[in-house]
Formats: sequence, C-alpha cells, structure tokens
Amino acid sequence: MQQITEDFKALGKEVLEIERQAIDDLQQYLDVNFDRACQTLFDCRGRVIVIGMGKSGHIGGKIAATLASTGTPSFFVHPGEASHGDLGMVTEHDVVIAISNSGETAEVLNIIPVIKRLGVKLVAMTGNPESTLSRLADVHVCIKVEQEACPLGLAPTASTTATLVMGDALAVALLKARGFTADDFALSHPGGSLGKRLLLRLQDVMHTGERVPVTHKSALISEALLEMSRKGLGMTAIVDDNQRLAGIFTDGDLRRILDNRIDVHSTGISEVMTRSCTTANADMLAAQALKLMQDRKINGLIIIDEDGKPVGAMNMHDLLQAGVV
Repeated sequence: MQQITEDFKALGKEVLEIERQAIDDLQQYLDVNFDRACQTLFDCRGRVIVIGMGKSGHIGGKIAATLASTGTPSFFVHPGEASHGDLGMVTEHDVVIAISNSGETAEVLNIIPVIKRLGVKLVAMTGNPESTLSRLADVHVCIKVEQEACPLGLAPTASTTATLVMGDALAVALLKARGFTADDFALSHPGGSLGKRLLLRLQDVMHTGERVPVTHKSALISEALLEMSRKGLGMTAIVDDNQRLAGIFTDGDLRRILDNRIDVHSTGISEVMTRSCTTANADMLAAQALKLMQDRKINGLIIIDEDGKPVGAMNMHDLLQAGVV
C-alpha cells in the first residue's frame, strides 16, 4: 500500500479558508448593481431563465431551482441546447440570468444577440466586470474571487461557491420582497416532508366516524376499556348526555388506577377520567398538533367541533405514518 505523506485534514482546512474568504469578499458586491438585479427580477412578468456552461451551468441549475421554490418562476436552459431550438422557451416578458466566471464563455455569448433582439432583460453574473458579457448585460453582478481553492487555479471551486451564494442572496432577497410564506413554500413541495409538515391538517390524518373512541360518562371503567381496545388509539373520549366532550381516559389513566387497585368493574369512568384535557380542531396544522402534544407530553388528541363534540381522534402514530414526525 502506498504511504500517504500529505496531511489531508490540513489541505481540507486550507480549501475551507479560501472559500470562506471568497464568501466574505462578496459583501463588497452587494451594491447598487445587486439592488438593480433584484429589482429587475422582481419586476419580471414572465420567468427567470438561467443559463451557464460547464460548472457554471450546474450552479445555474441550482439557482433556478431555488428561485422557483421561493416564489420566482424560473428554469435552467443549457446554452448549447438554446442554440439549437431551446431559445424558443424565452419570451419578451422573461429575464435571463447568464453565468460565466470569465464573462467570455462562447456558448453563452453566442445566444446574447437573440436575447437582445427579443428585448429580454439580461442580468450577468461574472467574475470580470470588464468582460464582454458584463458589457452586454443590462445589469452586472460581480462574483469575483481572488483565488480558486484548486492549487492549479484551474478547477472552478471558490468561484462556483461564490456564484451559488450570490444566487441564494438574490433568491432570498426576492422571497422577502414578495412576502413569500411557509404556506407558499409548501405548495411547491407537496411531495416532501416539508410539504407534509406545512400543508397537512388534522382533518387529513384524524380518525373519524365509527373509528373515534367515545364512551358515555355514565359507563363503567371496564366499558371504557373495551372501547379503547376496539378503537386501538390508547384513549377514549368521555361525553355527556349532549354528546359534548366531558373528559378523556387514556392508557396513562389506566396505569394509575391499577396502581391504586381501583375496581374497573364497579367504578364509573367519570370518577377517574381526566376532565381538563387537551383538545384540537380539525383545521389545525398537523405540525402544530405535534408541537402541542410534545409540549403537553401526551400521545393523543381528541378533535372537537365548535359545539365541543368529538369529531375525530388521532395519536402520535398517525402523525408518524403521515410523515409529520
């Protein structure tokens, strides 16, 4: 086996230091041009089209995805494909973000005349304010770095990190300017865990109808236990003559009465139920219900309507199955 002589940890720290410095240096470029770029993107009546070649293209794809998920409709177009028909995706109402560290990338420059002919606004992100792309752009955002983390100065490293961070700065500035909310974010992420946390309500996960464990307050403890066993939620709602919630009886209550040697066959459930119980409404977000249960250190909830009648029930297992936990 070849002996390793390099200190890999030290080399890694050197890379992190170079890239950290590149990010710190970006603050000087949060200037009037950054403001103009944000305003141009904010005023866009169409979509923001991001283009870039090579590593800049990979970063551009991520920037487009971040914009799209934070309230700015956007997509990435490969400049090579754009020259062979994909420019048909661009309309006069769009804004193009062109990314090139050198500002001289041929594949990007080749499509600029068409973009100009369409009257599309062009925002350039380059590391060279004197480059061809910078001069052709309506707005130039500088992403210049003093050095790449690559010791050869060839592989895009610090420059791509700086580009990505500047893209995030644009996206988040626009997000806040648009008043984009967590609910808005969830609508574009319905299939992920974030969407489930932000969109799901208790009415989507609770047990309803015959599946809700309900026991009248005149019943014996043994009858309540049978209802709990049938419904399998580890609890039962206790209701009065008007079917309004009077209390709750849970597995925890059962353990306490067994410790006190209370006869379940002769003692009424109203004598041992928890009267001041935590409830929720069907419109409550599942994520809010999770926090409520965690704060109160309980494993289940009875969901009531505006008249105080049980209309649903759920426990921590239901939230787990729904992907909220």
